[in-house]
Amino acid sequence: MTFAPSLPRLRSPFLSTPPKLSSSISHKYARNQRPPSSYPCIRALDLDQNTVVAISVGVVSVAVGIGIPVFYESQIDNAAKRENTQPCFPCNGSGAQKCRFCTGSGSVVIELGGDEKEVSRCINCDGVGSLTCTTCQGSGIQPRYLDRS
Repeated sequence: MTFAPSLPRLRSPFLSTPPKLSSSISHKYARNQRPPSSYPCIRALDLDQNTVVAISVGVVSVAVGIGIPVFYESQIDNAAKRENTQPCFPCNGSGAQKCRFCTGSGSVVIELGGDEKEVSRCINCDGVGSLTCTTCQGSGIQPRYLDRS
């Protein structure tokens, strides 16, 4: 009858077996338990520098990943408590901007050629000459960057 070859033992720098116990201690485990010398022990002190650096980077990454959103959330809450009275920059607080096509005149001059010109109403502002400010939506107050929707 042939026996199967034994499996190779697991070799790892982190696993080791403790030293053998004396015979007086080992007879306590003879009945129902295996002696503790057969259990592998984990050696935690055999960490090289790369492992320590990798663990440190992981801990710092988790801390930064939690800290940044908490910081921004507190800034948003503080900004919501303050009243915003800063005038809108593009319209100078008026709520309206001059039309870019007709430059505020309400009409557009088109040269047809041969010294002929045609004057027509501006289709961008419908002849008004101004448009509602797209930055403040006509309120005249500069919106906060994070408050825009």
